[in-house]
Amino acid sequence: MSVSRLFVEADLAAGIEVPLGEAQVHYLRHVMRRPDGAALRLFNGRDGEWQATFAGRGKKAAVAEVGACTRVQAPEPDVWLCFAPVKRARIDYIAEKATELGASALQPVLTRHTAVERVNVDRLRANAIEAAEQTERLSVPEVRPPIDLARLIAGWPDDRRLLICDESGGGPPIAEALAGLDVAARAAPWAILVGPEGGFAEAELSALRRIRDVMAIGLGPRILRADTAALAALACWQALVGDWRQPTPRLSADYRTSKAAV
Repeated sequence: MSVSRLFVEADLAAGIEVPLGEAQVHYLRHVMRRPDGAALRLFNGRDGEWQATFAGRGKKAAVAEVGACTRVQAPEPDVWLCFAPVKRARIDYIAEKATELGASALQPVLTRHTAVERVNVDRLRANAIEAAEQTERLSVPEVRPPIDLARLIAGWPDDRRLLICDESGGGPPIAEALAGLDVAARAAPWAILVGPEGGFAEAELSALRRIRDVMAIGLGPRILRADTAALAALACWQALVGDWRQPTPRLSADYRTSKAAV
């Protein structure tokens, strides 16, 4: 039987009981058909991953009895994905795949040409949690409420470098731009910004270029949808700057069973 992974908010330590939410209990009992005593894996983004046992406390309530730590919390790349909201199915896709790709924060940004202004942050976070549970990630990206581009620029952190996907052709290819970074630049916190399908307004690009450590890049000769561009840029960043440059850790056979948890 595969081992289900669950994200929890509670602190994790050996010998404690962690209450499970009603939706988690329903998922385990009625979707995954897990009986009392079934093995679980728990993570909270702070304390690593832990073995646990599913234990019922009535018809709708249950806890996870925490056992031993299976993986310690490890540092992850600090890269925000800032993107103009798109229609529902595609923004859900961005949240899911950006979590898989290792984004540390998901920031919807409202620009002059953004067509979608209402964002269901709770749904995006639910998609991010599910993606983290299924992909062995030890954390869940922070999902932030939408913000106007002008406010984002005004509060931009001085130490965070910014990569702008500029469809107007104002920057070098992404691989060329990132390959030339020095060690300090690679170690810095980063953000990737992708505009709406209508593109950035020229005034917005001018304001963005005034950020101290900003780099405008291109994503090839084809016109990409906004959701495709966001994920393509994040994948390139991870391959050239992030943790895709590190060897893939070897996992024990017991641990690999958790990959089937959906």
